Parts: sequence; C-alpha cells; structure tokens
Amino acid sequence: MELVLRNVSKTYPNGVKALNNLSLTIKKGMFGLLGPNGAGKSSLMRTIATLQDADEGSITLGDLDVIKNKDSVRRILGYLPQEFGVYPKMNAEMLLDHIAILKGITRSSERKDIVKTLLQQTNLWDVRKKSLGGYSGGMKQRFGIAQALLGNPKLIIVDEPTAGLDPAERNRFLNLLGEIGENVIVILSTHIVEDVKELCTQMAVINKGELLLSGNPTTIIEEMQGKIWKKIINKNELQSYHSHFNIISTKLIAGKTEIHVYSETQPDATFVSTETDLEDVYFSTLKSKV
Repeated sequence: MELVLRNVSKTYPNGVKALNNLSLTIKKGMFGLLGPNGAGKSSLMRTIATLQDADEGSITLGDLDVIKNKDSVRRILGYLPQEFGVYPKMNAEMLLDHIAILKGITRSSERKDIVKTLLQQTNLWDVRKKSLGGYSGGMKQRFGIAQALLGNPKLIIVDEPTAGLDPAERNRFLNLLGEIGENVIVILSTHIVEDVKELCTQMAVINKGELLLSGNPTTIIEEMQGKIWKKIINKNELQSYHSHFNIISTKLIAGKTEIHVYSETQPDATFVSTETDLEDVYFSTLKSKV
C-alpha cells in the first residue's frame, strides 16, 4: 500500500498558503517529514488525516480516495497530533478500553486482549492503573501511540512527537515507532533532524508548503559527501564570512564559532572537509531555496 499525493494545495481564509502544489509518494515503513516551524507539516498531516480538505489536488491510500472516502480512511488510520488531551482522572486501561469501543471493538473479551497487548507494547502495563494526569510527557506520548494503534491501522501519523521529551523518553518513543514502522506506513512529522536520521528509510523536506527534497536519507547524504566544509572562526568574523561563503549552519564550540559551508570545491585552504550528515543536508536544502 502506498500513500500518493498529487498537486495538493491549501490556503487558509487569512490568506496563508499552507500547501503549494505538493506531490509525494510514501511507501510502507518509516517516513520522516522535516521542516522548520511553520513549514506546512501540520497542515499536511491534518489534510492526510481527513481533518481538513485540500483546495486542489488528490490523495490516495492504496485504492482509497482520501478526500472522497473519509470514513473508510479513518477506519485504517492512527493519528497522534502534536497536542492531544486525556481524561486526567482516568487510568490508561480504562481510557484505552473506552476508545476501543468508539473504534467499533464491541466484544469485551476482544477489547481486553487488545488493550493488554497495546499497553505491554508501549511499556505501560505496569502503570495501567495510574491516573493519566500523573503520567510524564513520555508516558503520555506512549499512551497516544497505544490509542493510535487501536484497530490495526495501515497508516499512522505522528506530529512532532518528541518535542519536550527528555533524551531517555525520546529514545524509548523512537524505538517504539521504529518497531511499528516495520509493517505499516508511519509518517513522522518533525523539525528535529535527529528524529529522522536513524529511523527513516524515506524522508522529505518541506518549507512554506513546498516540497524541497525527498528520497532515502542515506542516499541523499552520500550525494552530498565532499561538499561540506568546516572552519573555526571568531564570533566577530561571522558577518564577513557570511558575505563571502555559502554558510549553511553555525554552532558554538568552546567560545569559538564553527561554520559549515556548502561548496563543490574547497572554499580556501583554511577550510577542511567534514563528514556530511543529515543536518547538513537539511540546512543546505533550506538555504538553497531561500
């Protein structure tokens, strides 16, 4: 099954063009959608999740027309939005059982088995009786994935899922997504490059509603090898270097500024070549389309 978007556009009543003639094909597995805040990622996710209509274009999931068959799509969709609410006084087991009923799982014994399996899969079984209001951010995110997995979805969408999580919770959550993504389409929408680097076999970069780059992360990185150069400079030299070189990123190291420059050849003898990573790809893609 593939998710195929063709020439999708969306403009809001206030005139903001959130999606601009965007075409993309997403296959089974983990798909990373990268872009800065305001790039159109959430608008795209909401459109795929049938929460809003596109103004133009088409979206298909296998044989299903996503725009015309919203109810059919929702039956095979798991969605974890950037912000979602829980009943703080209910425990995970009770709320998951309730959501299962709403998703049409009516047999009590079937629900019990499904809820137990999902709570174990998300490592929440031992805290199933604890009120959701007492869950940490990472635990709530894992509960969000548990409810998104109800009904064996074919497409799972998670929007900025690791924002605000500590490193340990982030790793647990990403490992869980990686396991899920072996069998279904999982779209991971994020502005955090690290979230995509290890997990995703497919990715895209969007900004201002437009597709800038798509493909396999490893292949994309390999294509840029030998074109990223670095140098340590004083902070007060930065403006001058911006004027003369294609700086794609900067970071402070022990009080000095390390700059990364994109160039087909060595900018000058003071620069050294550096191993390209996905962050370099991301920043150079955004910079080239400014």
